[in-house]
Amino acid sequence: MREPRALVPRDPATPTPVIPSPDEVRDIVRRIVDATLAGDATLAGDGTARTATAPAQGAAPGAAPAAPERVAIAVGADHGGAALKDRIGEMLTLAGFAVHDCGTHGSAPVDYPDVAHAVAHLVADGTCRWGVIVDGAGIGSCMVANKVPGVRAALCHDLSSARNSREHNHANVLTLGASFIGEGLAIEIVRAWLGTAWGPGRHAARVEKITDVERRYMRSPGEGQAG
Repeated sequence: MREPRALVPRDPATPTPVIPSPDEVRDIVRRIVDATLAGDATLAGDGTARTATAPAQGAAPGAAPAAPERVAIAVGADHGGAALKDRIGEMLTLAGFAVHDCGTHGSAPVDYPDVAHAVAHLVADGTCRWGVIVDGAGIGSCMVANKVPGVRAALCHDLSSARNSREHNHANVLTLGASFIGEGLAIEIVRAWLGTAWGPGRHAARVEKITDVERRYMRSPGEGQAG
């Protein structure tokens, strides 16, 4: 029978290892994502990171690498979300996206259906890959955007709903309520939303059923026609 191993007392001069808390781990991950977005990476069409391509073989030494394709995003807001929309647009521009700003650009009252339709139309016709709409609650703009064939808009209020709307529902338009979430959270939601790829398999099959419902109602005269 083996004798039990004697315990070696810890050297008091040796520092105790510090285990980061879950919040600290999340903060580290967020800073890594921020550094990636602010650096030489953009987000590909499916929401995954893509960096600039290397110079072609045989290119002259020191030649600049080919620029990555810029993903176009439409942004828009009514007067209740204009300030937040501007901050989101600035962040996206710095991250390398081609931002199409559909307004509004001040505090004068405007009607959210007009702005939401403008953003959704740019996504539906392929001008922009994604769309972000901000109004007071985010509800009305979501309703409007989902009237446009080909658009799957999702109102998100936290990081979990943002990721879920992308992975499970293949959302291509995000709506936010400026009256209910702060600027910091809104920026994090946009980043999480763009950074989550559409889920394959069962998720894609269920999204196809959403599209089938849309097609069924577009068969009626006048349905699905751009106004």
